[in-house]
Amino acid sequence: MAESSFDSVDRDYAEIVVVRHGETSWNAERKIQGHLDVELNDAGRQQAERVAERLSKEPKISHVYSSDLKRAFETAQIIAAKCGKLEVLTDRDLRERHLGDMQGLVYHEASKMRPEAYKAFSSNRTDVDIPGGGESLDKLYDRCTSALQRIGDKHQGERVVVVTHGGVIRSLYERACPSAGKVEKILNTSVNVFRLFDGDKWTIQVWGDVTHLDQTGFLQSGFGGDRTSG
Repeated sequence: MAESSFDSVDRDYAEIVVVRHGETSWNAERKIQGHLDVELNDAGRQQAERVAERLSKEPKISHVYSSDLKRAFETAQIIAAKCGKLEVLTDRDLRERHLGDMQGLVYHEASKMRPEAYKAFSSNRTDVDIPGGGESLDKLYDRCTSALQRIGDKHQGERVVVVTHGGVIRSLYERACPSAGKVEKILNTSVNVFRLFDGDKWTIQVWGDVTHLDQTGFLQSGFGGDRTSG
C-alpha cells in the first residue's frame, strides 16, 4: 500500500496509526500472553525507539492512545516522548484478546496442558469463548473496533497513534477489509495506518510496515501477532 500523507485541513476522517507493541521475552519464548502483563525485553525497547523515531519525522501526531498492558503502554510512552512529549491515554478496550486457560503456556504445549481451551482457541467458529474466562473472537472484534471508532469520532481531522496487540490489529483489519483474506502475521512495532471517515467507513493506507527495523531487528516468526495473539 502507498505511503500515507496527511494534512489536517478540511479532512473528513481521522488518520489512526495503529502500532503493535514491541517484543517481549514471552514472544521470543512462544509463550501465550493474552491479558497477562508482560513488559518489553531489550529488543522490544529498541524496536519502540525505532518506530518512535520514524513517527517523529512523519506528519504531526496529536494524541497517543494505548492498551493499559505494560508491553503496549511502554511502547506508547517511548513514541509519545519522541512525538512532542505527549501524554499516553490508556483504554482497556485496546487490550489483547483474553485467552483464558491458554495464558502463560508455551504454545506447543497448550494442546496437552489445556486441551479444552486449545480446542476452543483453534475452533473455526468466532463465537466460542475460551475456558478460563477467555473471549471469543466476536467479543474481541466488538470490543476493539468500538474502541477505535470512538477514537476516530473524537479526532476527526487529526493524526493519532494507537498502540495495541496482534489479535486486536487482526480484528481491525477485518473491520476495514471484511472481504479480504485472513492476516498471516503482524510483526512487533509494525505500522498500520487506518482512516476512519464519517459514516463508519474505514480504509487502510499502510499495512504491516516495518521498514524502520533492520532485518535482524524483529522477531520474524511474528509470534503473538499471528493466530497466537499476544
